[in-house]
Amino acid sequence: MVLDCGLNEELKRGCPCYTYGKANIVLIHVFKKYCALLFFKGALLNDPHNLLIQQTPNVQAARQLRFISTKEIATKADIIKAYIYEAIEVERSGLKVTLKKTEDYPIPEVFQKKLAAMPHLKKAFESLTPGRQRAYLFYFSQPKQLKTQETRIEKCIPKILEGKGLHD
Repeated sequence: MVLDCGLNEELKRGCPCYTYGKANIVLIHVFKKYCALLFFKGALLNDPHNLLIQQTPNVQAARQLRFISTKEIATKADIIKAYIYEAIEVERSGLKVTLKKTEDYPIPEVFQKKLAAMPHLKKAFESLTPGRQRAYLFYFSQPKQLKTQETRIEKCIPKILEGKGLHD
């Protein structure tokens, strides 16, 4: 069905990915309870059927269409193709998703204090890529208890000082 929309199929990260020119348009994801079409610029798509799902609150651009059966896919074939054609048109038009900048994310107070007390840590953190900075900020912000935040920060300081990301 996706190939019928004029896209090229490639394998990326072990998943079928469909491209227009060099741009990724849609990817097939397989999960235990469902499969999904992930639209890379899904946030820019109209969603008249209210089917697009934002996987987590932190996902900025991508959106999914989820399916639990092949019958569901077959009955929604025209709707699915409409989303795909719109995604192609979004890419053709050159539209870009406006992503939040790292400085738009709150820095937990306990981490702010640590950065102020350790200028070399601040310098190392600021030299990380924006994605690595965001990963740390999300990780440090998740716990509600201050003690857990402090423990996470202490464990990550050596990695930050080495210029490594949370998952490196």
